[in-house]
Amino acid sequence: MNASVFQLIFQAGYIVKGVLIILFFFSVMSWAIIFYKQRYFSRANKESEVFLHSYKAKRDSKHLYQLTKKLSLSPIANVFKAAYSDAANRDPNRIKRLLRRYETLESVKLEKYLNFLATTGSTAPFIGLFGTVWGIMNAFHGIGSAGSASLAVVAPGIAEALIATAVGLAAAIPAVIAYNYYLSMARKMIVEMEDFSEDLLGLFEDAEG
Repeated sequence: MNASVFQLIFQAGYIVKGVLIILFFFSVMSWAIIFYKQRYFSRANKESEVFLHSYKAKRDSKHLYQLTKKLSLSPIANVFKAAYSDAANRDPNRIKRLLRRYETLESVKLEKYLNFLATTGSTAPFIGLFGTVWGIMNAFHGIGSAGSASLAVVAPGIAEALIATAVGLAAAIPAVIAYNYYLSMARKMIVEMEDFSEDLLGLFEDAEG
């Protein structure tokens, strides 16, 4: 079965082969992003838990700042580190603006590469559909050339069409699932970061007072 599928791919026309190569590229990149984001979010969540545990147990700014140097992926720790590092002016309004800016930067990190998954999920089926249409056109061309609609004449073009459809869906479905999953995780962490920023602002104000 596998051998026949690969044989059909190698026997496909140049257009369908080009479509399959494009879809293969999207699929490989999507899976690379999926594994990368899984590792990233897993570590970021663990680091945030470690930081929040220390933050709630002991609100010593210097101690927490030293801890953030070991927690490079936690958005909460990074917000604290960036805000604490900018000690030139402890004006509450300035701190609030800084926190908003750092929240935006961390949000960009959390959502990085997710647009590619969204693009794959939305475009891969249509790219596969193009290969499908082209394969059906080849099937009709074969019928016209042979003057017969026998299975031997129609099969190659139909096989190209079905393979292009299958590969397009195989690239799109995991990308869509992963995009929705990681986007929900990113938004959850962003909300936690925004809540922490409000509490952090109060900590700086108390320290200043």
